[in-house]
Amino acid sequence: GSAAATCAQPSNDQWLAGASTTIGRTSVLALTNASSTPATVSLELFGSGGQVQAPGSRGLLVAPGSTRSVVLAGLAPNEPSLSVHVRSAGGPVAASIQQSVLRGLTPGGVDFISPGTAPAVRQVMTGVDIQDPAGIAALTAQAAYKDAGPALELTVPGAADAVVEIKLYGRDGQHALPSGGVITAKAGATTEVSLAGVPAGQYTVAASSDVSFVAAARMGRGLQAGQPSDVAWAPSAVRLGSQHVVPVPKGGQRQLVFGALETRANITYAPITADGKVRAAATADIAGGTTATIGIPEQAEGVDVVGYVVSAAGDAAYGAVLVGQDGRNDGSSLAFLAAAARQETVPGALGY
Repeated sequence: GSAAATCAQPSNDQWLAGASTTIGRTSVLALTNASSTPATVSLELFGSGGQVQAPGSRGLLVAPGSTRSVVLAGLAPNEPSLSVHVRSAGGPVAASIQQSVLRGLTPGGVDFISPGTAPAVRQVMTGVDIQDPAGIAALTAQAAYKDAGPALELTVPGAADAVVEIKLYGRDGQHALPSGGVITAKAGATTEVSLAGVPAGQYTVAASSDVSFVAAARMGRGLQAGQPSDVAWAPSAVRLGSQHVVPVPKGGQRQLVFGALETRANITYAPITADGKVRAAATADIAGGTTATIGIPEQAEGVDVVGYVVSAAGDAAYGAVLVGQDGRNDGSSLAFLAAAARQETVPGALGY
C-alpha cells in the first residue's frame, strides 16, 4: 500500500480518528516536539465501548527536538475503532498515527492517520474514494475482511448522545445511504457507520448534529480476498478560503478533489512548479451538492508540478488530494491545510 500525510502545524490540542488495535492491526502514535520547550502530553482514548481509562496515557514527556512513539495497543488493546485526543502542556506537538493491517499473511494496507478538525456540529470529509458496491459486499462478507469496506467513524466526546445526519455528494449529486443516513452516536464512544452500497466514485461526506463530534472516513482499495490491498483514512477538513498552499507528491496518480455542499462554489487553483513559480490559474465551477475530480498533470509549462495555490468563493467548499500508484491497489487522501496567514504570534522570553 501507500501512506502519505500532509505537513502538520504543531498544536496543543488535536484529534485523530481511525485507529484500530485488534489482531493484525498495528497503530503507533508519533508525537514530535519541534519547539525549544519540553511538552507534557496527555491522551484521551475513545473506543466503541466508551472512554478507555489507560494507565500510562498521562504525563508523557516529549523533549525538545525529539519524537516519542506510543504503541496504542499497549493502552487500549483489542479496540476496532479508536479515537485519540492529544493534549500537550508546554511546547506544542505534531501528532500522527502510523497504521498497518495484516489479514493473516496477506497485507491489508498502511496509512498515516492525520489530525482532523476539532469537535463541531458539522464535519466534512472529501476525497473519499468508494469502490464497486457489489465487490465490497462480497469482500466484507468474509470474516477477515469485515473492516475492508468504506465507513464513517464518529466520536462524541461529550455526555449527550448525538443524532447525526449523513449525506454523500458524488459527481452527479447526492446519494442516499442504505441505512437512511440518520444514526445515533453514543456519548463518550466511537460509532462506525458503513458507507457501502453507493455507486463507485469519489465523494464528499458531510455529517451534522446538534452535539459536537469528531469524524473521519475510511476507504479501501482492492476487492480480491487473499490479494494485497490498501486502506486509507480521510480526516475531517477545514472549509476552503483563500490562499491554501497544497503540496502534491511526485509521481503516480494524483487528483484534486473538491466538494461543494448546498449551493455553487467557484474554485481557483494555480500550479506551483519546482522552480518556485506560481503558474497561470484555472477555475472550476462546482454545482451545489456535488464532488468534482481534477487530474494533476506532471508538468506545467515544461516544469514539474509540486503543489497548488487554491482559493474558493461562494458556498462552503472542501478539498483533498488523492494519491496512488498506477496498476496497484493503493491510495491515500490528504486533506487541505488551513489557509496561509501572516504570523499571528511573536516569540517572547521572561527573565529577571
